[in-house]
Amino acid sequence: MKISGFTFSRNGQKLYYPIKESIESMLPLVDEFIVALGDSDDDDKSLEEIESINSNKVKIIRTKWDLMKYPRGMEHAHQTDIAKNACTGDWVFYLQADELCHEKDHEAIFNRCEELNNDKEVEGLLFDYYHFWGDYNHCHNSHAWYRKEIRIVRNDPEIHSWESAQSFRRIPDFDGINYRQQEGTYKLKVAQVNAHIYHYGWVRPPQLMQTKRKYIDTNHKGAEKVSVLYSSEPDYFDYGNMSKVPIFQGTHPKVMQKRMDNFFWQEQLNYKNTRNAKKFKHDKLKMRILSFLENHITKKQIFGFRNYIKIK
Repeated sequence: MKISGFTFSRNGQKLYYPIKESIESMLPLVDEFIVALGDSDDDDKSLEEIESINSNKVKIIRTKWDLMKYPRGMEHAHQTDIAKNACTGDWVFYLQADELCHEKDHEAIFNRCEELNNDKEVEGLLFDYYHFWGDYNHCHNSHAWYRKEIRIVRNDPEIHSWESAQSFRRIPDFDGINYRQQEGTYKLKVAQVNAHIYHYGWVRPPQLMQTKRKYIDTNHKGAEKVSVLYSSEPDYFDYGNMSKVPIFQGTHPKVMQKRMDNFFWQEQLNYKNTRNAKKFKHDKLKMRILSFLENHITKKQIFGFRNYIKIK
C-alpha cells in the first residue's frame, strides 16, 4: 500500500500560510508529496520554504492560475486536481496549505488506510477538525464551523476536488471546467478515521489576515467587486471577542513549535468581554444554542450540510 500527499499554494509564504509546516507534518506518513505551486507574486518565498524541507519525497509542479477560466474559487479545485492527478499512491492525502496533521495520529491514519485498502466500497476517509482562531490557544467548537471533512480519497480518476476545494466528489465524465456543478456528481462513501486536521487558516497577524481575505475573495468574486467591498474596511482584521472562544486543551504538531514561538500579535487581539466587539456567525444566539446541544447533549452535528455518506 502506498500513500501520496498533495496540496496547492499561491503566495502561501507571503500570506502567512504554514505551507512548510503543513508538508512536514505529513511527510513521515507518505511515500511522496506533490505540491502544485502557482505563479506567486515576486515577493513570495514559498518555493524557497518548500525547497528548504530538503526531502526527495517532495515534488513541485509549477502552475499558472486562470481566474477567468476558473472563477468563483474553482481555480482552487483545479489546482488541487493538478496535484492529485500527479499522485501515484493507492490513497491520496490532501492538506490545504493552512492545515496540518499531528504526528500522534500518523499510526491511526496509516492503519485505517491499510484496514480499508481492499474494501472498495469505501472511497474516502473522514477527519475531525480543530479550527484555531486568532492565536494558537483558542479553538472553535461551534456549529458555525464544519466539524468533519474528507481529506483522504482513493486514487481514482473519477474523484475530483469540488467547488472551492474544501471537499471531493465523484464526477464521471467531468469536463475539467465546472468544479461547481451539482448534477451528475456523487457524494463519496467514507469511513471515519480517529484523527484530527489542525486548521490554522484564521491564525495570522490582523493585517495579514485582512490581506489574505482580500486575495481569497478576489479568487471568488473578482478584483473589481473586492475593491468595492473592502473600500470602507480597515487594513486589519478584527477577531472580535476572543474570550468567548474555547481554550484549546490539546497539543499542537511538533513542526508548529517555531511558528508558535514567533507569535507576536497578542497586543492586537481583544481578550476582554467588551460589548462593542465585532460579532461573527459563531457569536449569534442560534449558533450558540446549537453548539451547546451538539457539544453537551447530542455529541454530533445537528442539521448542517454533509458532503459525504458515512458508512463506517
